[in-house]
Amino acid sequence: QVQLVESGGGLVQAGGSLRLSCAASGGAVNESSMAWFRQAPGKERELVATINWNGGSTYYSDSVKGRATISRDITRDTIYLQMNSLKPEDTTVYYCAVDTRIHFGMTYYAPEYDYWGQGTQVTVSS
Repeated sequence: QVQLVESGGGLVQAGGSLRLSCAASGGAVNESSMAWFRQAPGKERELVATINWNGGSTYYSDSVKGRATISRDITRDTIYLQMNSLKPEDTTVYYCAVDTRIHFGMTYYAPEYDYWGQGTQVTVSS
């Protein structure tokens, strides 16, 4: 059973930066796609960025492209999301996820991720 723990959220002014972290434990994730999603109240969970098993491939949603960087430390089973030039519309809860069922691929859709973290709140003030 994989556990994911996010950290790094908080309150930041518009234009500022945050670095989110997601540490995995309890199971092997080193062959798995991992991702950051976010979900605003009343809206569907939205993919922010995803990264393949070795960090060699990444994907970003249009809403964060150019402002976010996803990376992973294989030795620590941890992924990161560096977000710059934050906007008030980035305010929401950010979730980390891992797809342990597909090896060496990259997963884009929320239903295909089988483990999720509890989420970390990001609030951007204007």
